[in-house]
Amino acid sequence: MKKFAALVMELASGSGTLEKIAALNHYFENADDADKVWVIALFSGRRPRRFVSSTQLQAWCAEYTMLPKWLFDECYHTVGDLAETIALLLPNNHHDKHSETSLATHLQQCNDLLSASEEDKKAFVLEQWKTLSKNECFVFNKLITGGFRIGVSQKMMVNALAQHIKLSSSEIAHRISGKWDPSTTSFKMLLSEDQLREDPSRPYPFYLSHALEDIPDILGEVFEWQAEWKWDGMRGQIIQRNNTLFVWSRGEELITEKFPEYQVLSELLPNGTVLDGEIICMHSDTASIQPLPFALLQTRIGRKQVSRKQLKEAPAAFIAYDILEWDGKDMRSTSLLERRELLEALFETIQHPVLRLSPVITFQNWEELTAIRSKSREQGSEGLMLKRISSPYQTGRKKGDWWKWKIDPLVIDCVMIYAQKGHGRRSNLYTDYTFAVRDGEKLVSFTKAYSGLTDKEFAEVDAFVKKNAIEKFGPVRTVTPSLVFEVAFEGIAASSRHKSGVALRFPRIHRWRKDKTVADINTLDDLKAMLNLYGK
Repeated sequence: MKKFAALVMELASGSGTLEKIAALNHYFENADDADKVWVIALFSGRRPRRFVSSTQLQAWCAEYTMLPKWLFDECYHTVGDLAETIALLLPNNHHDKHSETSLATHLQQCNDLLSASEEDKKAFVLEQWKTLSKNECFVFNKLITGGFRIGVSQKMMVNALAQHIKLSSSEIAHRISGKWDPSTTSFKMLLSEDQLREDPSRPYPFYLSHALEDIPDILGEVFEWQAEWKWDGMRGQIIQRNNTLFVWSRGEELITEKFPEYQVLSELLPNGTVLDGEIICMHSDTASIQPLPFALLQTRIGRKQVSRKQLKEAPAAFIAYDILEWDGKDMRSTSLLERRELLEALFETIQHPVLRLSPVITFQNWEELTAIRSKSREQGSEGLMLKRISSPYQTGRKKGDWWKWKIDPLVIDCVMIYAQKGHGRRSNLYTDYTFAVRDGEKLVSFTKAYSGLTDKEFAEVDAFVKKNAIEKFGPVRTVTPSLVFEVAFEGIAASSRHKSGVALRFPRIHRWRKDKTVADINTLDDLKAMLNLYGK
């Protein structure tokens, strides 16, 4: 635990990528193998199961430190992070002794408490708080609250591993993908080639695109590029191996059971086939691809078991746009042109409405493609994907060969009515805002946003909130409705859960409209008009 806590503090204080990779590499050189496996798990998004709730931790800390609840809450709202708040409030009565318990042992102890009584859980947590150093307490709290984010990407961790074991980063990314348990998987087994063969469900790392901010002329000749619609769904892989079908999300979550419609493909896809594509909601009786609102797909994602009603109201389909494995052979090193030909040949043998082929868009020049892009919303897409036909299927976000050319967002002018402090480095600033539009003489809240302003602008808004707060509801402050902002969003859908009757897709602050007053903001009718025009 001592080495891991030191690593976390070094990573949290370091700013440069090379500096963080060097710290990770140093850790891998000196840590026990069991601890290395857990670090790989933690920094690739795998979290230990939580055995305590945030409410329990807050109550135990308030009791242990003898702080009244209101004072603990004020500390929490000021710091903005529960793990850090507790670490700061705990008395330094252990004189910074370091725990000799390994990270793996520590996490196994946490796992053993999953079914324990609340008394046993409390006793264990209090014992850690009493014996761990200040930094170790912070790391321990992070582990048991599940909020382990310290500015280290999976790519950084993979690059550090590549230096440690002298294996390519793309190969490492593949070997640590999929569903594996850090408590039962050894370091050697995890990174061995045999592990790939033993786990037929293992997906490939996804290839991610970069946003094209300029006109596509900068990409060169049009004949070097393939254009497709950018579908508004959830990235996924369908894998058929050993007569079994597996479905993975981009977040490396095995979601096969959430999409029972896909099981029919197990009888149609040959073994050794892996398709990359988009999971969407769509009625199967349509000849063309006509996606349903993304909000319907979200109702499927958030449930462990899908009801008959959901299957009927939110039917799923899969739009395939790449083939990563064929007849058990990894096809990623071949060109997109070759992979597309293979994918089209596969679709000639498979005719089923749940599996769709992403159509290639025909165009003669960039001007023509620009005009096609302007009709993206009519196709139910977010814009276009541009892919170099000679490109291999790479790992992670590599710049140059795959670009997403999204349409301009929808925008609306609104006024800020509530503010809340942010998290992390913004934990002492009011950076999370709720916005409203006019409905006659009233203001109706319709969305929240917490990104899009510069640090200087956030500081200005924070000063305004502190000066103009009207009421306080826990961490939330109501403010004088006078600051007008233009909020951008990707899509709009009807919602019975929101007072306004609408829900926005990816809302963010586009700009601060200091040139406008509350009298100039949009109305609820304007939102509903957008819903009728662009919603589904």
